[in-house]
Amino acid sequence: MSHAEATDATLIRRAQGGDRAAFGELVSRYMRRAYFGALGLLGSHDDALDVSQEAFIRAFRARRSIDPERPFFPWLYQILRRLCFNVGRDRGTRRRLLEQASPWLVSEASGAGAVDPSRAAEQSELRDRVAAAIQGLPAGQREIIVLREFDGLSYGEIAEVTGIPLGTVMSRLHTARRSLAAKLGDEI
Repeated sequence: MSHAEATDATLIRRAQGGDRAAFGELVSRYMRRAYFGALGLLGSHDDALDVSQEAFIRAFRARRSIDPERPFFPWLYQILRRLCFNVGRDRGTRRRLLEQASPWLVSEASGAGAVDPSRAAEQSELRDRVAAAIQGLPAGQREIIVLREFDGLSYGEIAEVTGIPLGTVMSRLHTARRSLAAKLGDEI
């Protein structure tokens, strides 16, 4: 079985047996997702790169504790999430960093690039307003919005990766959406 065909469980077992290339395949599969998760929480490209790489380093060191029968990314996300919150807590600058990166994050997530200059200016202004509204949410709501709207996770997946009950995920998402709608009105 090639690395491309291997399941996460197979790769985890091989990595636990000392196969570094198997763990490298897990990194390849999930680095982008980890990076965007960290970017959504930290708002800084450089910090997101650093934290996502550190999460994989820690995961590699703890690879023997991974349950191969459980999905890999939720386990990794717990490491990533703690690292992100530590960075935010230790620096006390998460808000400033998110302000700097949010326009880029919203732009990246939308994948839109208008050719018409006036349309591009309107879209840029709207992205800035959406980014400001997102950054104004409490951290718990902001995390849920990023995971749902930018990463496309289902409610159940969000509950699993954050360790929050499903009802709380739904409640936070509802509250976050209402807050965004109140701040943005009919603009989106």
